Amino acid sequence: MTYPLVEINQYDFEKKIFEDFSGNHYAKNYWPLVYILSDGDTKLAYVGETTDVTHRMSTHLKTKSKQKLTSVHLITSEKFNKSATLDIESNLIKYMSGDNVFKLLNGNLGLANHNYYQKQEVYWDIFNSVWNKLRNKGITKHSIEHIDNSDLFKYSPYKSLTNEQNRSLYKILENLVNDKSNNILIEGGAGTGKTILAIFLFKMLSVYHEDFSYRQFGEEESEFIKLVKKLRKKLPDPKMALVVPMSSFRSTLQKVFKNIKGLSASMVIGPADVSKREYDLLVVDESHRLRRRVNLGTYFGAFDKACKRLNLNKNTSSELDWVLKQSKKTILFYDEGQSIKPSDVKKEDFSKLKKIKNTTVYKLKSQLRVKGGNDYVKFVGKLLNSEYNDVDIPFIFVDYEFLMFDDLSDMVKQIKLRNEESGLARLIAGYSWEWKSKNDKTQFDIEIDGVRLQWNQTTINFINSANSVNEVGCIHTTQGYDLNYSGVIFGNEISFDPIASRIIIKEENYFDRNGKQSINDPQELHDFIINIYKTIMLRGIKGTYVYVCDPKLRDYLKKLIPVFKNEKTSDIEISHYDDIDPFVNAVPLYDLKASAGSFSDEQKVEEYEWIKLSEDIRINKDMFACQIVGESMNKVIPNGSYCLFEKYSAGSRNGQIVLVEYTNLQDSDFGSCYTIKEYESHKVVNENGWEHKSIILKPVSYDRSYKNIEAEDEEILELKVKGIFKQVL
Repeated sequence: MTYPLVEINQYDFEKKIFEDFSGNHYAKNYWPLVYILSDGDTKLAYVGETTDVTHRMSTHLKTKSKQKLTSVHLITSEKFNKSATLDIESNLIKYMSGDNVFKLLNGNLGLANHNYYQKQEVYWDIFNSVWNKLRNKGITKHSIEHIDNSDLFKYSPYKSLTNEQNRSLYKILENLVNDKSNNILIEGGAGTGKTILAIFLFKMLSVYHEDFSYRQFGEEESEFIKLVKKLRKKLPDPKMALVVPMSSFRSTLQKVFKNIKGLSASMVIGPADVSKREYDLLVVDESHRLRRRVNLGTYFGAFDKACKRLNLNKNTSSELDWVLKQSKKTILFYDEGQSIKPSDVKKEDFSKLKKIKNTTVYKLKSQLRVKGGNDYVKFVGKLLNSEYNDVDIPFIFVDYEFLMFDDLSDMVKQIKLRNEESGLARLIAGYSWEWKSKNDKTQFDIEIDGVRLQWNQTTINFINSANSVNEVGCIHTTQGYDLNYSGVIFGNEISFDPIASRIIIKEENYFDRNGKQSINDPQELHDFIINIYKTIMLRGIKGTYVYVCDPKLRDYLKKLIPVFKNEKTSDIEISHYDDIDPFVNAVPLYDLKASAGSFSDEQKVEEYEWIKLSEDIRINKDMFACQIVGESMNKVIPNGSYCLFEKYSAGSRNGQIVLVEYTNLQDSDFGSCYTIKEYESHKVVNENGWEHKSIILKPVSYDRSYKNIEAEDEEILELKVKGIFKQVL
């Protein structure tokens, strides 16, 4: 498909700009368009959309915060409509915030969650065209794919909230205005969007009212505005901070805050900092990781000083007490299922807090991280709580790649392949091995069936460190982070009792000293370790791979998790002409990387290589085989598989997997004009009967980066179906 031309024109942001607009067809004719105001020195920018650019620029020139900007880029196209420009505006705000070339003056994302005609089919490609043209002009820098994986993007406040998050945000604002409520406890499992909600709140309370768009709240827009005005009147310049207990994740969020206009890295603090001053508002992310005076190691001294500073008993108080004492209003994001050490504040203390009159409790339920959704989260919970039995069958999640591996080397290889394809694929393990390499970099910590691995070599921001794909993270370096794929290694500290039909813990194989010291109750250690595995199994957005060391646990999990099949081609017998009986016991093998001559009827039998087929396959002279490379069809056809096809002659192809020759295409997997996709045809009736209006070739893949290929009009003539898929050999 040929996409319409996108134009980007640059003007000086000054009063004579209105004269310059007179020569722009789209500007003078009230066409929907998108614009970027920017200044190269201050590195500030503002993104907007309008149908009356003259009026909008006149308003911006009078606005104090915009007067420091010097350039305007008008983004126009004949294909733009109001819905499209709103969408492109929202995407530009999102991706420019993650690109980190400019700090945005925009308060938030604006209107984003709306669908319109051809949004995915056409306008995402137009946005990509816009983005690349802006890269050409130096306005943007990184690729869309790179930004998707960045922490700046993942934790950006320039995201549209879900309806559930909107409702929670409204309740938070209500209680911040209400003098009767001091504590707000928001419960939510891993991946329910707690961190995003916290950062969005900070952005909302830190920008000028006129720069914050309330359109995304729909019918409740006016109610949100009223609440924020009341809160600003009550707290015109609030002293507030985001408390993050884990040092690695705190460091990451400090970088995020540093790069958001209106926020600063100093707003993100550790629990010990809480004791140094009083606050109007403290928001605690991952509050289940707040600590008490147990197994603190070198932190004992700082803990005791903070307690003394606050006049609290060091033996009976906790970091939770510090937060509640030092803040007029407190918001705690909490998940008892992610408490993983005996030093964590006890869930009983949070239960007591819930019962206090001035505490309000809300719950977030929707799963936003894992594409397997709430069904996958429930499955992991039941799996690790031993709630399945022998009659249950493996669970297959259509939109989520969930696989168990018999060979650790296969899982390591697949994680590295996923990392090459989409980035952020990492190995994570239970704490079942000592950290030998911490003091001796030549040592390997984990050795399983010839596979030798080291624990993470850095504790700060391990996920994004240079060599992380070759190392193994633990709960302490991955909790709070998002991955695309996680490869989880179940260590020898976790096993299964087939008689009792329950998961058991082997304490002698658990090597996190601070994770088990002072625990006298085996059930408590069991619960912590189960929570660890639940947490790390919810890191992967696109998929989770599993390898299990303990044979009894492996047998239990193999009944419930689909097993990875390493498609080896060695079982396929490829022979020359003198070894086979053509079209009796073998079919020709076509090389899709070669020219279209592979399909010529003029080729002689001896010019082919042949594949012998099993006796149960009925062969005819229209059959042939190809090796399929790549991941675009991996839900049906694994990468590297040899597949059987039958030459297409007549009949409907809709809904079938086909081999297509398309001269307008260079398939990235094959490096040629051939591709394997699911076929979909849209037809129209005319005076001659019917004709194709469009043909769509659809990937069937767990990897969503593969997009539909669409042909229209004369492009359809360039598309030839060469074969119909029969089976994987």
